[in-house]
Amino acid sequence: MESLKQEAIRPAAIHDAINDFHARTLSRISSPLDRLIYIASTRDYNSGRYHHDGLAARFGEAAAASALAQCHGEIFETLAFMPLRQVVAEVHLYMEASREQPAAFLDSWCKLEPFRVAIPLQADPIVADLFISNVRITLAILRYRLQADQAVLPDASPPQSLGPQSPLRHRK
Repeated sequence: MESLKQEAIRPAAIHDAINDFHARTLSRISSPLDRLIYIASTRDYNSGRYHHDGLAARFGEAAAASALAQCHGEIFETLAFMPLRQVVAEVHLYMEASREQPAAFLDSWCKLEPFRVAIPLQADPIVADLFISNVRITLAILRYRLQADQAVLPDASPPQSLGPQSPLRHRK
């Protein structure tokens, strides 16, 4: 137990674990939202502790957990302060990659708000609220776009001819 405490305060081990995690894992995940969700998945929902077998084997449990927590916070802040247009693009790409029907995805994300579990425990509450607000706005934008894409406009048929035999020509 004492060795875990000593490792937790060794900045070099944490720094090396962060670099390793970026090089071996995060560099292979293309989008910030995918990275955020992946890192959040390494956190135990009951204890809040992070675990990654590969990092723990190389750098020790405490350094790995600290590295993951630090990376989680950095990626979270990147997304929280991202312009809304980019957040919409991120969630749209994530939705497309999910293989769910867009309407079902949007319904689930609006009702269950699974994005909340991606917020780091140590996140500033105001930044967390900003993130939640941006995701909710993003979901509303995506739902609006989906509905607009699915709308059938009654005026979409080609205009009728107004020639001499047209029924429209003789209306009064």
